[in-house]
Amino acid sequence: MTKTLLIVFHSMTGGTCQMAEAAAAAAAGQGVVVRLLHAAQAQVDDVLAADGYIFGTPENLAAISGLMKDFFDRSYYAALGRIEGRPHALMVCAGSDGTNAVRQMSRITTGWRLRLVAEPLIVCTHAQTPEAILAPKTIPPEDVARCEELGAALGAGLAMGIF
Repeated sequence: MTKTLLIVFHSMTGGTCQMAEAAAAAAAGQGVVVRLLHAAQAQVDDVLAADGYIFGTPENLAAISGLMKDFFDRSYYAALGRIEGRPHALMVCAGSDGTNAVRQMSRITTGWRLRLVAEPLIVCTHAQTPEAILAPKTIPPEDVARCEELGAALGAGLAMGIF
């Protein structure tokens, strides 16, 4: 039976989108069905139908993005008690740190009783001025490769039944 990996992300300036797309492309090559959904489109039925997850967000004002929070708000209670033990990973595109966004998503996924199967991946863009923060982002090749590795590992683990 083919496993499904759901990747839910939000991106304002393109960085997190590039990260999610890289993970999705690499996971698809591992024999799993990959569903890449923007946080605004993702629904609880998508969460329930998936066998594993990658959640990706920019860090905005030391927090997850509003639309990512909205996704979790809309999905959390309807999925609670129905997805325990499923594997997941976290990705954050940050200007300087990213750890608080990881902490917030970790609290949510811990409440869902999901199993973290990789270290959270934080890509730091070093955007520190209003102009740099709001500018379109291009993720460097070495960080894109890290996202691909994460996607491939989660996809392979699902396909082989490790997770």
